Amino acid sequence: MTQFHLPNAQATHELGKQLGRSLPPHSILLLEGNLGAGKTTFVQGLAAGLDIPESIESPTFTLINEYLNGRIPLYHLDLYRLEASEIEHLNLEQYWEGIEVEPGIIAIEWADCLPYKPESYLKIELTYTEKADRLATLFNVGQNNFNLDLDQIELLN
Repeated sequence: MTQFHLPNAQATHELGKQLGRSLPPHSILLLEGNLGAGKTTFVQGLAAGLDIPESIESPTFTLINEYLNGRIPLYHLDLYRLEASEIEHLNLEQYWEGIEVEPGIIAIEWADCLPYKPESYLKIELTYTEKADRLATLFNVGQNNFNLDLDQIELLN
């Protein structure tokens, strides 16, 4: 477990950007946090770190946005409006197993709604602190195919 104090939206964006520069294809990020906690801001930073030129918006109604024009593809999913049975029909394992899609980074907002999870992933919890800023808590779960030293990430506050 690694924690980062995020005093503003720019720090949230920067954390995502630094991870985007470091993560290899097949990386799965499960994002959890209340409304407004910074999940989409984090993914916007992730896209910047992947050199994706498109504007990144939350796929709340489209469910899945695919960004293929960066250094590594980014698959951005939002499960906020879905029930577990609806999520099962999305066949999300095609993204984390690289079936019929180019291997990339998968970022799933509202991942706590997932009825099943991949074997390995980076869980990112974004929470509010008493001072109304945010805290990012990262958990490396399973045997990931990347060697990421989270302690090497430095944020500009």
